[in-house]
Amino acid sequence: MRKPPRHRLVPTNVAALAAGVSEATIRKWVSRGKITRYGTPGRSEFDIDELTQIALRRLG
Repeated sequence: MRKPPRHRLVPTNVAALAAGVSEATIRKWVSRGKITRYGTPGRSEFDIDELTQIALRRLG
């Protein structure tokens, strides 16, 4: 899987807000393979488009 463009990547706290969950839940989702983590050690980043899709599924 290719890394998304830089402008689509957000840090963990923004990812949690976008998905409507806690930062701990974002970390759990990563460990369970539900979402993809990008970034470097100590700096997690997430694709805002992927998070939007998850949030929409949770609402539906």
